[in-house]
Amino acid sequence: MGRINQSFCLGCFKSKDVSDDDLFAAAAKIGYAAVEWWGRAQVPHDDLVALAKKHGLRVASCSGHASLPDGMNKPENHDRIEKEILESIKIAQRDDIPGLICFSGNRNEGQSDEEGLEECVKIFNRVKGAAEKANVNLNLELLNSKVNHPGYQCDHTAWGVELCKRVDSPNVKLLYDIYHMQIMEGDIIRTVQENIDYIGHFHTAGNPGRNDMDDTQEMNYVGICKGIAETGYKFYMGHEFSPKGDKIEALEAAFKLCDV
Repeated sequence: MGRINQSFCLGCFKSKDVSDDDLFAAAAKIGYAAVEWWGRAQVPHDDLVALAKKHGLRVASCSGHASLPDGMNKPENHDRIEKEILESIKIAQRDDIPGLICFSGNRNEGQSDEEGLEECVKIFNRVKGAAEKANVNLNLELLNSKVNHPGYQCDHTAWGVELCKRVDSPNVKLLYDIYHMQIMEGDIIRTVQENIDYIGHFHTAGNPGRNDMDDTQEMNYVGICKGIAETGYKFYMGHEFSPKGDKIEALEAAFKLCDV
């Protein structure tokens, strides 16, 4: 059973009291392998890549295209998203970023889940060749439509796995967000182990609250991480929760909890 490579989402742990340089240094000292962020426009990308490398961190993931709710399931978005993803793939290849986040978008009036899935398949088919050539994963994110993202279409593992099967590319996978899938379907360990070949990234957070994975929430992250490690999973698990206290202490506690 191998160790899980852990990363942290910069937006959750940035602080006005701690510089990015000090944050990255602390994360590296704790044992983190990587950092990630949601959008390239969120921060000066080149500066952060350089800062990560300074501290021996890899950039594990960033967004592949704009707009979460207005996403891949709309045919009128395909030209825009294709252009954005192809540009993101070039950046990811240049900066050794293994995964890019993609979004199905919210359900559209008059469009069935099957029709939405087929539209997502179409756009992935337009960009999968470039992803394969660059060896960059396009990770379609699973999100809950019950609490945080009402109407989001890729809200169950089975829907996402079926999309991956139809696209049939080793570089089109899922971003399995444990917090979101606990809300939508539970049965985390069994689901992950049965579908690990289609998972290219994980996100964590405690439920309810989307805070630390402590004893106030309902999931056993030690057991979950052991279940993931048993599969030989080789990509990253990114911590994407809002710490209730000191952010560096929360980073260290999350790392120790998941370092199985």
